[in-house]
Amino acid sequence: MDLFALARRLIDIESITPNESAVGDFLCDELQRRGMEAQKMPVEGARANVLATWPGHARPEIVFSTHMDTVPPFITSSENGGRIYGRGACDAKGIIAAQILAAEKLRGAGVFAGLLFLVGEERDSIGAKEANQQPIGARFMINGEPTENKLALASKGALHVELVARGKMAHSAYPELGESAIDKLVEALHRLHAMKLPEDAEVGACTKNVGAIQGGRAPNVISDFAKADLFYRRTRYAARLRRPSASSPRSDSRARLRSCGCGRWTVCRRWSRLSRPTSRRCRIGANRCCWDQARFTWRTQKASLWRRSSWWKRWRFIVRWRKG
Repeated sequence: MDLFALARRLIDIESITPNESAVGDFLCDELQRRGMEAQKMPVEGARANVLATWPGHARPEIVFSTHMDTVPPFITSSENGGRIYGRGACDAKGIIAAQILAAEKLRGAGVFAGLLFLVGEERDSIGAKEANQQPIGARFMINGEPTENKLALASKGALHVELVARGKMAHSAYPELGESAIDKLVEALHRLHAMKLPEDAEVGACTKNVGAIQGGRAPNVISDFAKADLFYRRTRYAARLRRPSASSPRSDSRARLRSCGCGRWTVCRRWSRLSRPTSRRCRIGANRCCWDQARFTWRTQKASLWRRSSWWKRWRFIVRWRKG
C-alpha cells in the first residue's frame, strides 16, 4: 500500500473523538505487516494509543508522533486534481501515512525511528497524558501537525470555558413569572465578545470560538438552563483573560463582578485565579449566589490551577445587594 492509498484507507475509517478504537486496530495490523513491533497502550475503555518500534530497537533515538482522532463530522475520502480530500486528510491521517513511510525509508538508511499515534488530541489530550506516564526513553520527538511543511517551535495553549446559566421556568404567556437562562447566557457571551484578547509577537493573537450552545425546553417555555462551550487559543499572556474588563459593571483592578441569578452582584477577589464552582450561599441572605445561578467553570489542558493552594479559603467573598 503506497502513501496515497494508505492515507485514503485511514481517512475512510471514522475516528471522531472518542471513537478511535477501529483506526487503532487497523494501524496495529498494518504496522505489524510492515515488520514493526506494534502494541496498544490502553488509555480509557477501548481507546488506546499505538506505539511501534523496529525489532531490536525498543528505545529509538527519535519518535514520530501525531493523533488518530478527528473532529466531526465524518467525511469519506476523495481525490481530485492530485489532492486528497476527507476528514483527517490534513489533520492528521495524511500525516500518519507520511510518518509510516518516512520510518521505513529511514530504516533503509540505518535510522530506526519509532512511531506513536495518540487518541483524544482534539478534545482533552488524554492519550498524550497517558503516553507521558510511559516514556520509552527517546531523545527526540517530532510531532506531526499541519504547519505548511514548516518547523514550528512554539504553539498556542488551550483554555476551555464552560459557561452555565440557570433561570426559572414559566409559560411564555407569563414571562414575568419566570427568569430566562438563555437571556443571561446571551448577555454573558456579549460581554465576552467585547473583551479585548491579548496578542503575542511570535505566535499571534489569542482567539476565541463559541463551539456549542445548549439550552431551553420548548419555544413556549421560559428557559431554566443554558450552556455554552468556548475554546480559547491562548498566548503566553493568558492570565489577562481572567483580569477584570474595564467594561465590566462596578469592576476595578482587584475585583470582578458576576451577575447572580438571585438579582444580586457578587464580587470575587482574586478573580485572576481559576474558580472552582461551589455551592456557596450569600453572606447576607439565604439565596444562592452566582456559583449556582450563573457559574463559570474554567478548565485548561496545559495545567490544573486548582491544584494550587486553596486561595478561596484565604479570600472572602463579598456580596453586595443589587435590586433587579
